[in-house]
Amino acid sequence: MNANDTRLFHVNVSIVHPEYFFIAGLTGVPYSHYYYIFLFCTYIIAVIGNCTVLLIIAFDRSLHSPKYIAVFNLALADFGETNALIPNMMRTFVFESQYISYNACLANMFFVFFFNTTQCFTLVVLAYDRFVAICLPLRYHTIVTNTVISLMCSAIWAFNAFLMALTMYFISRLSMCKSNVIQSFFCDHGPVYRLGCNDNSINFFIAKLNTSLYLIAPLMLIMLSYLGIFLALSKITTLEGRLKALKTCVSHLLLVTSLFLPIICIYLIASTTYLSPNARIISASLAYATPPMLNPIIYVLNTAEIKLLIRKVFKNSCLSS
Repeated sequence: MNANDTRLFHVNVSIVHPEYFFIAGLTGVPYSHYYYIFLFCTYIIAVIGNCTVLLIIAFDRSLHSPKYIAVFNLALADFGETNALIPNMMRTFVFESQYISYNACLANMFFVFFFNTTQCFTLVVLAYDRFVAICLPLRYHTIVTNTVISLMCSAIWAFNAFLMALTMYFISRLSMCKSNVIQSFFCDHGPVYRLGCNDNSINFFIAKLNTSLYLIAPLMLIMLSYLGIFLALSKITTLEGRLKALKTCVSHLLLVTSLFLPIICIYLIASTTYLSPNARIISASLAYATPPMLNPIIYVLNTAEIKLLIRKVFKNSCLSS
């Protein structure tokens, strides 16, 4: 290899990273600050609600059961996602600090997607819990144990951390020489990797892989579990018995709907028609921000054990005062 070839080789493998990215956010929308303040209100509710669920499950030994270990992990993922997303949005847009350093951008991307993907698969664990409870009630306590659910949740956290770290690695292999403007409300994977001016086919593949793993696969597994549940319910002779068994699934079904339905709608609309950048940002930000706010409310309102415990706490506080 001569000197010219060596020089050409170094040019080809050099990777250009911008010092900063510029988060575009909503553009040309009057009073957009009020929308970000609304998202901040959802953040406050999400933090209070998820902290309440985490503390109740942690300190009440009667809730140290497989189902509530999964609920604890879901609340932890909700708490993590909302903290990774919304405070950074407030700093970016309300305080007009739309520049973010390259490393901070990758960290923001990692944590938002890490916690969001953990939410998706934790709902699969809860679906598994309901499937065994209804389809194999006599064997439930031998199949679904605290150890089994803890191992499943730990595997989800570890696998998601690995895959998100791999995603960040391939982002770091891109030369960002097209632009440093991210057309989103945070360091979103798609808008960032499209800024690369070298081959981004592996990033495109990872984007599709993540969609398949964390949107299509969880939904398919949840749908299969409920197919088994409905078949088991059809064998129950009394309507009262069916409704009683189905009632235990209401909270989970609401959680699945609040998380997956907005994302599916965004994908379907974006694939069939043109979505303006502002419409995409508003719909995506709501899809990310509302489930962490709704999940603790759904579980508190639909779980008798948690409602009873909260009543006891309020009653004791009133008596002591």
